[in-house]
Amino acid sequence: MTINLTPTQLLAVLGGVVVALWIWRASARRAKAAANAARTGARLLSLTGRVLVMAGVIVGVQWVVITHRGDTVLLLVVLGLPALFSGYTLTRALTITSFDNPRRGDRR
Repeated sequence: MTINLTPTQLLAVLGGVVVALWIWRASARRAKAAANAARTGARLLSLTGRVLVMAGVIVGVQWVVITHRGDTVLLLVVLGLPALFSGYTLTRALTITSFDNPRRGDRR
């Protein structure tokens, strides 16, 4: 049995293979982008949960110390230490330390 294909048929088959490969690569890229977006969302949710738990611990300790007043130094430490940590974190997050403006074609 021999297969007789005209040049037009051969070109059509080759075009179909190219289109199929192009669609396959595009769907793989789309799936990869969706997986990255899901991972990023999970990281954000995990970070939010950890922040809420730590905030709850800090508020709980502060509440216990405030309701059972006894030592003024302990009260100042319990209220001041979290304020220092949050102040340091916010200052670092909101401070611009450098402005990098790479020139076109500059690779590092």
